[in-house]
Amino acid sequence: MPGYSFYYLFHLDALAGTMIFLVAFIGIVVTIFASRYMQGDRQYGRFLWLLALLIISVTTMVTADNLFILLFAWLFSNSLLITLMIHKHQWRAALNAGLLTAKTFAIGFASLACAFTILYLETGTTSIREILEHFNPGDSYYSMAMILMLIAAMTQSAIWPFHRWLISSLNSPTPVSAIMHAGLVNGGGFLLARFAPMYLSNAGILNVIFVLGMITAFLGTLWKLIQHDVKRMLACSTMGQMGFMLAQCGLGLFPAAIAHLCWHGMFKANLFLSSNSAAQENRFYFDHAISLDKFIAAIMCGLAGSYFFSIAIHSGWQAKDTTLILIGLCFITASQFSLSIIISSTWKKLPIIIILTSLLAYLYGCSVYLMETVFQTMHLFHPQPLNPVHLSSLLIFVMMWVATLFNGKLLNGKKTSRLLPILYMKSLNASQPHPSTITTHRNHYRYE
Repeated sequence: MPGYSFYYLFHLDALAGTMIFLVAFIGIVVTIFASRYMQGDRQYGRFLWLLALLIISVTTMVTADNLFILLFAWLFSNSLLITLMIHKHQWRAALNAGLLTAKTFAIGFASLACAFTILYLETGTTSIREILEHFNPGDSYYSMAMILMLIAAMTQSAIWPFHRWLISSLNSPTPVSAIMHAGLVNGGGFLLARFAPMYLSNAGILNVIFVLGMITAFLGTLWKLIQHDVKRMLACSTMGQMGFMLAQCGLGLFPAAIAHLCWHGMFKANLFLSSNSAAQENRFYFDHAISLDKFIAAIMCGLAGSYFFSIAIHSGWQAKDTTLILIGLCFITASQFSLSIIISSTWKKLPIIIILTSLLAYLYGCSVYLMETVFQTMHLFHPQPLNPVHLSSLLIFVMMWVATLFNGKLLNGKKTSRLLPILYMKSLNASQPHPSTITTHRNHYRYE
């Protein structure tokens, strides 16, 4: 694994360099914003120092070549994040949100510590590079370590069923929410990518990762559509995007997951830093009626987008491996994006919408191919053979997406079966923050 090493403690390779750029860019932007946003706060200086330490600790984590340096950088980063989330412990809701996050992160830290201990005992080395070069794919202990690392990644990236901490963290100051959703929540994706050669040797675990990612992606995307609060919508959106990232890891397409991670990080930082004005994501509202002709027009845009995406990543439109699933997810995304425009546009604009959708899909595909090129020597790109798990998951996702589009409008007081309102209320309730993290009365809001 080429790069620059420092006595087996740190290693600077393409993955570390990419993550350093992302952390530095988001960290600088958030710090500049926080220096103005937090003015007048009694703990202004302490807040900025903690933010700086957080950026340093994350940089240490992504460059670590030593198992236990990575482990303690992981712990220190999460501890700093929790401290920043609480900020003013007199506010009971913020304190409870921090405690809920701490409990979830403790599960992840314990899992990661056990995984690293197993790897050390099996290999006799703490060097991540040496472990990846000499591990035995058939050893059950390595499989156990991979499962434990997956649990750690899931807690960090708010993957179902460890998602509650993220949607309950809305009491955090806006700069903390920005660096949390744009930076720290991506830690799970980084962890899996760092140990990608191990995961690529185990198709069974990759299938589990893919299914968990698809479940989280669907739940996060669905819950986002039924929120009426901007921050809750953004939190559910982050959950959904982390699910898509995890699904790409499960497909063996780690460069695509890292590209997704980078774009999502920069986009979500921008949304949170502007959330106190009029931040909105492109989304479909249930009170819009969808006619069949507009749905077909959106499908045409989705097909065009997925075709140009396949060209950009140098893959056939009808790929014979898991790249086909990625193209299918691109088709759904492009169709949903174009539908949000078509729903309020005239037919004269359809050619422009098709061109715009195709261009955006092509540019995103170029970013994925760029990551594949950058990480070529690290062997992070290994599409898996298609199996029933992949195809059935994609089919179920498409069916649920279509059902949501055409049944969503029925939930606004129109006559329908009893099942849909029940499912709607269950989804709404499941997407709410933990009750102890909600301020129900203005007198309970203590933020001196």
